[in-house]
Amino acid sequence: MRMRVSVIGTGYLGSVHAAGMAELGYSVVGIDPDADKIAALSAGSAPIFEPGLDELLMRHLRSGSLRFSSDVEDAAGADVHFVCVGTPQLSDGLGADLTDIHAAIDSLAPLLDRPSLVVGKSTVPVGTAHQLSDKLARRAPAGADAELAWNPEFLREGRAIEDTLRPDRLVFGVNSERAEKILRELYGTAIAGGTPVVVTDLATSELVKVSANAFLATKISFINAIAEVAEVSGADITSLADALGYDDRIGRKFLNAGVGFGGGCLPKDLRAFMARAGELGVADALTLLGEVDAINLRQRERVVELAQRLAGGSMIGRRVAVLGAAFKPHSDDVRDSPALTIAGQLHLQGADVAVFDPQAMEKARVIYPTLEYADSVVDACTGAHVVLLLTEWPEFRELDPAELGDVVAARVVVDGRNCLDGNAWRAAGWTYRGLGRR
Repeated sequence: MRMRVSVIGTGYLGSVHAAGMAELGYSVVGIDPDADKIAALSAGSAPIFEPGLDELLMRHLRSGSLRFSSDVEDAAGADVHFVCVGTPQLSDGLGADLTDIHAAIDSLAPLLDRPSLVVGKSTVPVGTAHQLSDKLARRAPAGADAELAWNPEFLREGRAIEDTLRPDRLVFGVNSERAEKILRELYGTAIAGGTPVVVTDLATSELVKVSANAFLATKISFINAIAEVAEVSGADITSLADALGYDDRIGRKFLNAGVGFGGGCLPKDLRAFMARAGELGVADALTLLGEVDAINLRQRERVVELAQRLAGGSMIGRRVAVLGAAFKPHSDDVRDSPALTIAGQLHLQGADVAVFDPQAMEKARVIYPTLEYADSVVDACTGAHVVLLLTEWPEFRELDPAELGDVVAARVVVDGRNCLDGNAWRAAGWTYRGLGRR
């Protein structure tokens, strides 16, 4: 008999994980209180754009190995329960809001009347798993053999299915050999394929995720700080990053200077990590991350100031084309998107801002309804005095500068991701500016 799995929370993480578990051969039910979301998922429509996800959902919905429900009682009888609810930033802009994850355990625990494993996947402040483990023990039926483990996710938006089925590592935070055995069985296909496994305690498994995100954020802010020096000294940050990347202690990934990081993970996880360190009395240990955050936000200001200078000093009466709304390509995630923050700031300065993104237009409109949203790159750029490339979608990288030059009011482009061939754009008569480049 195949293992039965429930997934509590069907947002980005939960919907991908539910589909992934079905793909691995398990009988899966996804649970979420949002009836509209459940209706969409039951029709094979994911709440987010992720390449291949709708097709994966539909295949397993049709096979009967996957279903969705808004009733948590439908999770009863599962052998393993994955908790994948969101942990958004608190209104104070610092710590993580753990309301939903505590609610998930409160509603799930009374249903655990048989041996079962509850596995946290949400990103949480260190110490949360111990609190939830205690709550699980208190609220589960007397004599229930229910246990908590932690298995942090390391999904990359745009590659989430691959990362679920063939992760680059698996981390198991467990309190028993039984929990480890169950997790090894669940991920048997990936482990057999060579995925390394780190077995550790609950606290370490929580710290792995936030530490990984903090390190990646630090790497991005580091190269952006160096880009400021490169710009004023006549150096080229892209060549510099290439040279650094050959050092295998450093590596080339995440050394791309530009408008910085955004999305629903790095910014809020960075701030929650610092807040938790303060609660634990070791705030000084993470003062570096405060500067990492500040550098990242400064990159957005730099692009706004650069666009203003290139437009002649004032944005009033100027049209600006913003290419990109999602925080990264192959995603429709606009949470804390640098592109939209920059577009909004230029709009406040009086610019006529037109935004185009291949996937994120609908979600962008919800956050910034006062911006203009174009139907295509050409529509956005028609009559533009400045073009800002702020999300490195492949179709933006492949734009023909000569053809685009025929529709703009001024051939001025800011390459906020350093992904264009600057020489080709200059040869086509454009004033080209890349961050940290000559």
